[in-house]
Amino acid sequence: MRRLIALALLAVACAAQADLPMRDGLPTLAPILEKVTPAVVNIAVLQKSPEEENPLMRDPFFRRFFGVPQQSEPQIAAGSGVIVDAKNGYVITNAHVVKDAREILITLKDNRRLPAKLVGSDPGTDIAVLKVEPKNLVEAKFGDSDAMQVGDFVMAIGNPFGIGQTATSGIVSALGRSGLSVEGYEHFIQTDAPINPGNSGGALINLKGELIGINSAIIGPAGGNVGIGFAVPSVMAKAVMDQLVRFGEVRRGRLGIAMSNATGVEGAQIAEVEPDSPAARAGLRKGDVVTALNGHPVRGSAELRARLGVVPAGETVELKVQRGKETQMIKARIAEVDKGKTAGAQSLPELAGASLTEVEAGKNRAVGVADVETGSPAFNHGIRPGDIIIGVNQRRVTNVQELSKALRQRGRLALNVVRGDFALTIQLR
Repeated sequence: MRRLIALALLAVACAAQADLPMRDGLPTLAPILEKVTPAVVNIAVLQKSPEEENPLMRDPFFRRFFGVPQQSEPQIAAGSGVIVDAKNGYVITNAHVVKDAREILITLKDNRRLPAKLVGSDPGTDIAVLKVEPKNLVEAKFGDSDAMQVGDFVMAIGNPFGIGQTATSGIVSALGRSGLSVEGYEHFIQTDAPINPGNSGGALINLKGELIGINSAIIGPAGGNVGIGFAVPSVMAKAVMDQLVRFGEVRRGRLGIAMSNATGVEGAQIAEVEPDSPAARAGLRKGDVVTALNGHPVRGSAELRARLGVVPAGETVELKVQRGKETQMIKARIAEVDKGKTAGAQSLPELAGASLTEVEAGKNRAVGVADVETGSPAFNHGIRPGDIIIGVNQRRVTNVQELSKALRQRGRLALNVVRGDFALTIQLR
């Protein structure tokens, strides 16, 4: 009993120091949630059935011959979203929530149901933007995710399992988490605030009620919560949203650097500068440590890679660079990816669905990916538009013919790919 009283007194003391709302002498988060929850919506998605994706299944003769039912049931998926612009009706969510959507319907807290259309989706950051009729909506205000620190209190709001709107609380467990997918544009906020199936696309807020993240993923057995959840930082989500609204896609460029985590200091160390690249022309050097980008702190290479990945080609960025004992501010203009002449990849089974190009990669030629059809073998292997294929099994390829020959070999096949300023390996078999 004494222990319970002591814990209650401690909670009250902590609440007073944190300037939390009080009710009946006890701390409460209810007033904060009351302001934000009307901006968090449920998203129901009608997806194409597997039969609709297969052209053979659309052939009536084929369906009759093999006894396939004439009508198949579409698949229904559910997630969450956040209204971030009430005036224009923009809703932000996860790209995986609305993937392959045929119809999208959002449900507000007051039970209004509104049809939504997809403005744009970016699988690289797992962010998508929807648009609904802007009538009597409530929006969540973006907060500064860069200001968050490990130990800060947060709340996750969503619609898990379709049971209705739910709020959970916890703390920021870690910052700058990456490596959860092959996309390479990640620096997640990790939290122990329970994020369950259906919470994807929902809000992660601070104690001011500001949106500091979009709930995206969990790690747990059978998809259950074990206290390890991830959210896309609001700074990145906002940057992606701006491009999706403006262009309908994220137009990535390149700086021309290879990087690694710095030793003994927070930042991204430049391991290599590509000759005649924007980085080289700006004066960046091997060994420089980038500690900030456009005024936002950079904790490591994954974070710099993710931030550069949402800067459109043609824009100028300002890098805070530590060079020895000196600190410099260097401006560089992000370049477009040279797309060259496109060629189909249908003769390469592993890359079917991709349009390939021959591009310049430093002093060498390489194979660029101009476009990838969603759901194709190339897409399912993790290949994305803008990728530059420089080798197969660590052996350089400089054109589509060399790539085709390399992919005909037996045994293990792995592509050596440059994505933006990130080098990665994509396993084909």
